[in-house]
Amino acid sequence: MHIQLGFLDYAILLIYVGFVIGIGFALTRYMKTSSDFLTSGRSIPAWVTGLAFISANLGALELVGMAASGAKYGIATAHFYWLGAIPAMIFLAVFMMPFYYGSKARSVPEYLNMRFDQRVATLNALSFAVMTVFASGISMDALAKLLHSLLGWDYNLALWISSGVVLVYVLKGGLTSAIYTEVLQFFMIVLGFAPVVYLGLKDVGGWEVIKQQLTGVAAHPSALNLWDDPSKSFAPDAWSSAWKPVLAGPSSNPMGVDWFAMVFGLGFVLSFGYWCTNFLVVQRAMAAKNMSAARRTPLIAAVPKMLFPVLVILPGILAVVLTTLPGKNYRIPQAQIESAKYPAAIAAVKQAITDHAKPEDAVKALHEATGVNFNKAKVDALLKEQIQSLPETQLDSRIQDAVVNDYDGVIFSLVKKYCPTGLLGLALTGLLASFMSGMAGNVTAFNTIWTYNIYQAHLAPNKSDEHYAWMGRFITVVGILISIACAYVAQLFDNIMDFIQLVFGFVNAPLFATFLLGMFWARCTGTGAFIGLIGGIGTSALFHGLTMAEGKGGWLGADLHTFSSTMAQNFWLASFAFAVCFLLTAAISLATRRTKTDQDLKGLVYSLTPKLKGEGEPWYLKPAVLGVILLICCVILNVIFF
Repeated sequence: MHIQLGFLDYAILLIYVGFVIGIGFALTRYMKTSSDFLTSGRSIPAWVTGLAFISANLGALELVGMAASGAKYGIATAHFYWLGAIPAMIFLAVFMMPFYYGSKARSVPEYLNMRFDQRVATLNALSFAVMTVFASGISMDALAKLLHSLLGWDYNLALWISSGVVLVYVLKGGLTSAIYTEVLQFFMIVLGFAPVVYLGLKDVGGWEVIKQQLTGVAAHPSALNLWDDPSKSFAPDAWSSAWKPVLAGPSSNPMGVDWFAMVFGLGFVLSFGYWCTNFLVVQRAMAAKNMSAARRTPLIAAVPKMLFPVLVILPGILAVVLTTLPGKNYRIPQAQIESAKYPAAIAAVKQAITDHAKPEDAVKALHEATGVNFNKAKVDALLKEQIQSLPETQLDSRIQDAVVNDYDGVIFSLVKKYCPTGLLGLALTGLLASFMSGMAGNVTAFNTIWTYNIYQAHLAPNKSDEHYAWMGRFITVVGILISIACAYVAQLFDNIMDFIQLVFGFVNAPLFATFLLGMFWARCTGTGAFIGLIGGIGTSALFHGLTMAEGKGGWLGADLHTFSSTMAQNFWLASFAFAVCFLLTAAISLATRRTKTDQDLKGLVYSLTPKLKGEGEPWYLKPAVLGVILLICCVILNVIFF
């Protein structure tokens, strides 16, 4: 059922959209060179880049994906913050920003060109460009789903209009416009979602009630469509503890991961691979006005990042608890079968009963008939009940009930439930801000990578600065169009967090191995790095093609292992990709000669670079000191929710 916005809601939305477009137009006069448009001319203060750093990550992945994972996996999702973000952000500030900023590289691929050679830089530029348009498409898909689900807008119309708004303000103000609007978006997200979390907590009765209800959820997860197997049960704290279920083994937690996959796969490979090498976030720090501001950028961002599980994961857990409470009139959303597709679905069920088909074959037939995914256990129950004699209206209802949960719809459903006029406009604006920051962040990273590291490096070198500024604007339009195409691909996944972690596993995991060796081992060669990266990316593809999880993967025709969740598959995929890239790069580097001297690598390799002194900076503001304080706070949170 769609909701009706009041005048105040529309006013809040329109004021926000007008404001961000206005920022773009106001900054147009400062966009005089390609550097102004693509890199902000390194002129922005630390508090702005710090908030932009975290806001650029607050796209659909964060709000929709983390709420979805909170419902699907419970409090263990907080590992994406306290294990999978904070340590890596501290490492970036203390060790890696001096190389990025000090080398005066305009992008991560440009640093790789300085450290290794053009082959490595180009491979990274191409793989990162693919990743950014997919991530941007995910944000667009989530926003269009939001407007369709809540307001009844046509999905395609919503997708193109929202993309057009982002295009206007990025095209006018470049990276500077994106960064300043990201600061505004950060505050709008907090203001929009804090009331939803507060009202939800108040409605269910607080954290103690949540823990009590999650005990029942863990005992019978299939009752809420959280698990396929109706006989499966978990320990009472499976959804409410962060570490105990993981330490007990993959069969004891809904994420299906063990401690090694969590610590190494997420906490080291995916985490450091994302926060330390992803140009989307590193670009914000590189836009800071000086080295000190650049190093403080990820540390400033780490403070709200540490607290964000309350804002983005707790709503998913609240949705699960609300479903268990009588009288709340709530259930976790399901993907809806279009009314025109019910006859085909009924025919598929009846045919499966006649043929005595296996449940997995019936699930496949239903998916082909409807375009949505089904719970295998519930489909099996339908087949055993011989329901073909039921009236069609009852058949429709039973088939719809077998559809899997639409976890990405959790946050939208809570906004519907708790937000009256005015507050609804604020929450919708927070959602809009989230998706727009995700789109804009990825598009500005994409246009910089394309213009400097692909177009200027290979297709049109030695052109005028005006030409590259024009190309930056032109490729911004192209990037938006490609992102729209990727939005349609993102519709195939019921949890975008699973999808984006898969993309990160392909791109960021092997890249971090390259960076780790390149920054801390002078003997690492360009040939070793290039072949190692190809080997790591190839390993990702091979691993995904030979394993299965929730019906995904196995596209090479073999199933060597089946994981209980796509998240577990992604963690192990990243671990294998990192290990292969690391070992291959090291081995080939030892077998090939260096092409760069120690003098060439000064400022690019840790052991060959003079240590920063930080004169005039109080001891308590030094990045290492701030990093230790943040790590202590992070450990405390892990202990509290152990």
